[in-house]
Amino acid sequence: MATVEFNYSWLPGQTRRKQQDELLFNALRAIHNTGSVQHGAREIGLSYRHVWGMLIKWQAMLNEPLVTMERGRGTRLTPFGEKLLWAEQRVNARLAPQLESLAAELEREFQTVLNSGAETLRVHASHDLALSQLRDLVNRDDGSPRLDVSFMGSQESLASLVRGHCDLAGFHVSEQESKATLAHLAYRRWLRPRTQLLVHFVGRQQGLIVARGNPLKIRGVKDLTRSRVRFVNRQGGSGTRLLLDQLLWDGEIDKARINGYDNEEFTHLAVAATIASGGANAGIGIKAAASRYNLDFIPLVNERYFLAVRKESTHSPAFKSLLAALKSGEFVAAVAGLPGYEAAKCGELVSIKDALPWYASTPQEKVK
Repeated sequence: MATVEFNYSWLPGQTRRKQQDELLFNALRAIHNTGSVQHGAREIGLSYRHVWGMLIKWQAMLNEPLVTMERGRGTRLTPFGEKLLWAEQRVNARLAPQLESLAAELEREFQTVLNSGAETLRVHASHDLALSQLRDLVNRDDGSPRLDVSFMGSQESLASLVRGHCDLAGFHVSEQESKATLAHLAYRRWLRPRTQLLVHFVGRQQGLIVARGNPLKIRGVKDLTRSRVRFVNRQGGSGTRLLLDQLLWDGEIDKARINGYDNEEFTHLAVAATIASGGANAGIGIKAAASRYNLDFIPLVNERYFLAVRKESTHSPAFKSLLAALKSGEFVAAVAGLPGYEAAKCGELVSIKDALPWYASTPQEKVK
């Protein structure tokens, strides 16, 4: 099976290998974390001389200093070096899902042209780190069913399933969900108890992501209205946005009082990267994203992430292979390595009413 990968270069006007960009940003990140070129070089497995030589070359190409040495304070990144490091983090967090989706689309075209025998399961899903790991695990072996994952909002994903644009739809709900909540009202249009089943995927923690050390002493959503807080939100239509709006409704908090409520990012990692770069000092997202950027996390709810599937699709060999992958020791171990995640029921196939006791079907609205 042909595989496609997209990369981008940071040096304008020239073509550079991705590995060179990665080495630079790995070095900048290590120096930022350790406060030393020597310790940073050791952290990434390179020699002190190699890292210094690389920094000198990049500083000459960019015509800006990346690091500065101060007596008694070691080596630290210059303001330009800090901006470059965090700009790369934000760009990668924003672009990675789109590039992965485009690569999957082209791989599907290759599969059609080459008449590959491997079946593909199209997954439209709310952004999730464990789902990315599942895709990599399933797609590792040629000839096995493949996962074509496109990240989008929970509501858009369920709508895609109903309209026949995908085979599985990923969405998430709070474990404390009940009737008449925003999630219930939003999802019931697309959930079909008679024709759909749910696959238990993972449990995860959602909460507030804040700067390391939580300098503003944020404790909950009410604190988002403080004048000093700059917030970064998830996009409209996402399950995380529904969660925040529900919490604001429950707390009788006016969203207009939150500085940055309309500042949107499309993934949990992009929210965390924005905060790590100083573009905001609070956002909403999963614990694993906060951990990825060494940020603090204030838990708000535990939630269940499900994969919705049409009943007739559950008999296919590709779907059965997917369930086997979900229950595999390798994937369960991978989930255990993600902060705030658990896979206790991973791979269990259940009815909508059993999985969501609060769910009540309503007359179906016309699907456009």
